[in-house]
Amino acid sequence: MTEKHLELKDYGPQPFAPDLKAAALANDNYRTTLWTGDHFQVTLMAIPAGGGDIGMEIHHGNDQFIYLVDGVGHVQMGKDKNKLTIDREIHPGEAVIIPDNTWHNVINAGSKTMKVFSIYSPVKHAKGTDEKTKDDAIQQEGPLEGTGE
Repeated sequence: MTEKHLELKDYGPQPFAPDLKAAALANDNYRTTLWTGDHFQVTLMAIPAGGGDIGMEIHHGNDQFIYLVDGVGHVQMGKDKNKLTIDREIHPGEAVIIPDNTWHNVINAGSKTMKVFSIYSPVKHAKGTDEKTKDDAIQQEGPLEGTGE
């Protein structure tokens, strides 16, 4: 198995040394778990052009790191959903660090699919999660966290 032909599946909790950029670029699903361990998880996401987004949400009990590999994004976040303190464009090579209990959304602000990898600590999604679209994710996992608050 070479990195260029990495099967996109969950390799956790085995030791693993992938090219995360190549994996993110190869992923066409809204969300694919690439590695799930006991204390953190790596997911790949492809957010469609034309304003596709992750959705305004808040995680209770998880910190999150999102690294933009390809495309252009727009990040909004803050502790108060009605007073977001960060509102800016992001580009490949830039990251979004989302502390626990922080409202956030990342929107595709470009004309092509936005590719990212994301790290959750602790684990957020079931091992082996594979969701083709945002609608699939909501159907499998329920509404975005915090949307009922």
